[in-house]
Amino acid sequence: MQWESDVPRFDPVPFESRPPIDVRGGIRARSRRGAFGSNWWAMRWLDVLDGFDLGGRLSRGRSYARRGQVLSIDVERGMVTASVQGSRSRPYRVTITIATLDAEDRDRLTGSLNENLFLIAELMAGRMPDDIEDIFDDAGLSLFPSRRSDLETHCTCPDMSNPCKHVAAVYLLLGEEFDRDPLLVFRLRGADRETLLALVNVKAAESQAEGGDTSPGHIGVRTSDRLSPPEPLPTDPDEFWRPTSASEASTIAADVPMTSAALPNQLGALPFWRGEEDFIAVLEHMYSMASQVGLEVYMGE
Repeated sequence: MQWESDVPRFDPVPFESRPPIDVRGGIRARSRRGAFGSNWWAMRWLDVLDGFDLGGRLSRGRSYARRGQVLSIDVERGMVTASVQGSRSRPYRVTITIATLDAEDRDRLTGSLNENLFLIAELMAGRMPDDIEDIFDDAGLSLFPSRRSDLETHCTCPDMSNPCKHVAAVYLLLGEEFDRDPLLVFRLRGADRETLLALVNVKAAESQAEGGDTSPGHIGVRTSDRLSPPEPLPTDPDEFWRPTSASEASTIAADVPMTSAALPNQLGALPFWRGEEDFIAVLEHMYSMASQVGLEVYMGE
């Protein structure tokens, strides 16, 4: 990625590197080799890091990210703070600051998104629309940092080069998390989930008030199209807790679900997972075993 040259470039200052102190319970990259992201938006974020020409510091940052040297990462509006264990006893504090959308920027973005609310629906479903950057371009904005002044990095380590390998490790882990949750990119830029949902709700209300199209695929639902209310619960607690009779149970089909851990898969992996094994994969195995045992119990085996 070619940066817009709005600040001078400085050559890195040599710094003698020592092996980091081994830690347990750190945030480990899911990728053991190769790229830290597979989707285009994660790659766009990582392209920014490549633009810094870190040389050997980038490879050491990869090593830090994969061996779990990053102890914590907190993502807030316009800022990422992290703790990274290096070669000294006290962990280093890393700060990454990114330019956020101000009120005028958000107004322009709202105008563009209001004409393309299906993009927000895609984001709510955890998918980054392919043409989302075009929407930002139409508003005269950029989803990802495009100038060096859009992104500032700092670390408390003694390395005079900025970014250092500790910043690189945090940046790489962020790219991997963006790959899983594209909404995190918007949160960092100052347009979090609540802001996007508010845009949907306002537009839906306007569409219904104007009698607009609320058919499937459009924002909003007609009152007549809503599901009927559920059947009320029994008023007698004994009736509610009454065990199912043998005759009733015989009419109920029981099968092992075709997809294990469907709900956890829909919710997605925990952010910045620290475990040695993949959390969702372990849950899928447990769900599969529990389903089989439950079926055997139900069938009286």
